[in-house]
Amino acid sequence: MHAPVEKIVAPSGQWPGGAAEAATKIGAMRVPKNLANWAPMAALALLAAGFSLASSQFHTAANLQAILEASAVPLIIAVGITFVILQGSIDLSIEGVTAIAGIGLSLLAANSSSSLEFGWWGVTGVLVGGLLFGLANGALHHLLRMPSLIVTLSTWFIGLGVAALLFPSRQPQVLDQRLLDLSILKIAGISPIVYVSAAVLTVGVVLQGMTRFGRLSYAIGEDERLVRMSGIAMGRHKVAANAISGFTAALAGVFLTCQSGVGNPTAGQGFLFPAISAAVIGGTLLSGARGGVLQTALGVFILQVLENGMVLVGANPLSQQIVEGATITIAVAIGGYPLIRKLRVVK
Repeated sequence: MHAPVEKIVAPSGQWPGGAAEAATKIGAMRVPKNLANWAPMAALALLAAGFSLASSQFHTAANLQAILEASAVPLIIAVGITFVILQGSIDLSIEGVTAIAGIGLSLLAANSSSSLEFGWWGVTGVLVGGLLFGLANGALHHLLRMPSLIVTLSTWFIGLGVAALLFPSRQPQVLDQRLLDLSILKIAGISPIVYVSAAVLTVGVVLQGMTRFGRLSYAIGEDERLVRMSGIAMGRHKVAANAISGFTAALAGVFLTCQSGVGNPTAGQGFLFPAISAAVIGGTLLSGARGGVLQTALGVFILQVLENGMVLVGANPLSQQIVEGATITIAVAIGGYPLIRKLRVVK
């Protein structure tokens, strides 16, 4: 178990090598060597076993594929937002960025509303747009010292507004078969979107555990003051975390548009809070410095297995929301109680 903050934070003069080394040490200590908290994995296993007993359809190959397909887009979003949460911040702009990316792609690729046919260049354009949105979030948060909650709430509404303005008089239908194939084609029974989500998860794990950015993300979440004292350029790491979140939100918008085949400014509605919930359920604290990408992935699968299993057993949709809410509460209580004195509002 890691030492409490009170015991690891000290003036720079008391650390061998100064505050810079201290900040790096905090980050290194916070990078998990494995899934330190086994509770989410145990919960996932218990849910899978329970639903397998309750429904013979749950443990079939077809249902497993359905769970993987349903988890792909939420996983992509959740991986991106995890880096922001690890730093003790939050990103509420996800649905706005997803909306712009979705409607933007449906207008840039071959479609029924305009003569534009940019194809993969259209995909590149909307991904760059999401990246820029994230960069703006990070810059406003760091340079103007504005709380991330306020900054990203504002850009959430801006994104939705821009998507609504871009929406033409009639709903654009995507006609580029290459894009539609991303959700239609199957490789070993699974669409390319699932493989891309697995690649995003892999990249997230590498960034978190094998780069200075990942280590300092933990350090910033643990004690931002110490990182600032060390002279480390903390701002670029905050901007980078928000840029990653913006990029993954735009990528999710691309895939949602490919799945539906039409441009919809509300395509990303309902994905923000499940992504945050997945991070919390997996053991990533909203106060930062604890958890990680793999834990968040477990949270995504817990929510998807829960939703899938309750549908198979014929549970009332309203009761599904109650169970999901109770699951989040229990996860926060179990994961956060040992560190209750350290919990604070998001920066």
